[in-house]
Amino acid sequence: MERRMVAPRTAKQRRTGKFDFKGFLHLIRQTKPKYWQLWVGLTLGLIATGAQLAVPKFAQSLINGLGHAMNKPLLIGVVILFVVSAAVSAVSGALLGFFGENVVARLRRNLWQKLVRLRVSYFDNVKTGEMTSRLVNDTMQIKNLLANSFPQMVTSLFQLVGALVIMLLMDWRMTAIMFSAVPLMMLVMWPIMRQSGKIGHQRQDAMAAFSGETDETLSEIRLVKSSNAEGYETQTGTQQIQDLYRIGLREAIYDAIASPVMTATMLAVFVGVLAYAAVRVSAGTMSMGTMFSFMMYLFQIIGPAGTLARFFTDLSKANGSTERVRELLSEPEEALSEGTAQSVSDATLAMEHVDFAYEDGQPILHDVNFEAKPNTVVAFAGPSGGGKSTIFGLLERYYQPQSGQVTIGGADVRDFNLSDWRSQIGYVSQDSAIMAGTIRHNLTYGANRDFTDSELWHVLKLASADGFVAKMTDGLDTQVGERGVKVSGGQRQRLAIARAFLRDPKILLLDEATASLDSESEAMVQQALTELMKGRTTLIIAHRLSTIVDADNIYFIEDGHVSGNGTHHELMASLPLYRDYVKIQFKE
Repeated sequence: MERRMVAPRTAKQRRTGKFDFKGFLHLIRQTKPKYWQLWVGLTLGLIATGAQLAVPKFAQSLINGLGHAMNKPLLIGVVILFVVSAAVSAVSGALLGFFGENVVARLRRNLWQKLVRLRVSYFDNVKTGEMTSRLVNDTMQIKNLLANSFPQMVTSLFQLVGALVIMLLMDWRMTAIMFSAVPLMMLVMWPIMRQSGKIGHQRQDAMAAFSGETDETLSEIRLVKSSNAEGYETQTGTQQIQDLYRIGLREAIYDAIASPVMTATMLAVFVGVLAYAAVRVSAGTMSMGTMFSFMMYLFQIIGPAGTLARFFTDLSKANGSTERVRELLSEPEEALSEGTAQSVSDATLAMEHVDFAYEDGQPILHDVNFEAKPNTVVAFAGPSGGGKSTIFGLLERYYQPQSGQVTIGGADVRDFNLSDWRSQIGYVSQDSAIMAGTIRHNLTYGANRDFTDSELWHVLKLASADGFVAKMTDGLDTQVGERGVKVSGGQRQRLAIARAFLRDPKILLLDEATASLDSESEAMVQQALTELMKGRTTLIIAHRLSTIVDADNIYFIEDGHVSGNGTHHELMASLPLYRDYVKIQFKE
């Protein structure tokens, strides 16, 4: 393949550390969530919090009544309040959990739909593992913020404000003592939360990079083994794991510091308030019940204060995930359904003055012109790296020319419906792709209708593949393994040809499918290809002399342009470059 890797597209890489609420809300709105779950869950959470705030006031009356007759109705009321509060809180948590799961499921669905519709050029630049990390890790970070941190923040804020208001009404002097520690606490916590957010960005980026590297290595494990590269990959992976470990250590340090700092501050406030309250009780200016009630409210504040601190930390961590997900969703995708659907039968396929480059300043094709008349065989020959596979990529509309056009029947193919266009093209490459799953799944992959077993066996017979499939234990339902490792190269090629037969394409693209096969497999595949080529416009990247000799027209591609075209004998007589190529390539 002549494809070159390009520098990643300019993406919004800015990491300001400030959470983009507008962008986050826009991202959530795109999922069309069930808002009623959020609002009902929050409302129930606030009701449960209100019940919890009422408990200390009841406790105050109970404690002040000690030494007198036990107020049983009040005691029963406190117990009921506890039970109801717990039940309502559980229902609230479940609803908010449902809301978060619903959002993340729809967000992942949107991301997956986007990924499979992105332009091929995007996949040239970004590793598969990085995209998987966006789909799994980043969405999980967003879900945790939405379903856990945010609802807890709302209820904690309500509980904090409610407790403080009640405490102010009970005794403003004691409350003022506690308030004096709040600015100090925020002053201490702010740098910790900021650093924690930065580390969260680094961790998500490092996880995406590590996921990309491991995915690439494991998908090419046979290359690793055959190259004795286990040591190199072990060293490379260990280094990335070590980087993640160092980031994790820093994150653990800051997370570990945040909680004790918050707890220590709150305990200091608690001790100070308790000491002051003890003096007030001994002086007779405060009842014992009021002191205990005040302490209970103080305990109710400690938890929410820590929750609020964690929320801002989680907010910083989720910021990077939100940015990355939004960047991915903003990538341009293929317009599969736009344009007119039109049959390409009996129409001439052509390229007219096409220029193309994968990246600026490095042209791959320059002023390429060719014509493929209906039901003819056109071959492309020339040195490796000349641009032959790039021509096929342009015909499949994986890429668009910088100038010039690809036409069918004189009409620009960009005006045609992309899905319909590709449905009329069959492509068999040197290393035909095969999906993990059964033979049946691979034959019908992408088909828009169901096929009977007899139809599948028919195309297998046409592709000379029925024999080896019939010998397999499960026949059409035989598992081929990941990347088709359980079938041989020749068998994989014949399955690809059978799939092409099933699609019944009008245009056939063959990146000479017999180039890397043994003699026996080559003969069987060539027989199947000859059958497949009948009655179709066929374009072949030629690696065999017989293909060149039998072609109706040959285009010699060198350094991205057409040096000459004609039949084999015409080019042998008129184009020295072609003559030398044939002599060297085929030793003739």
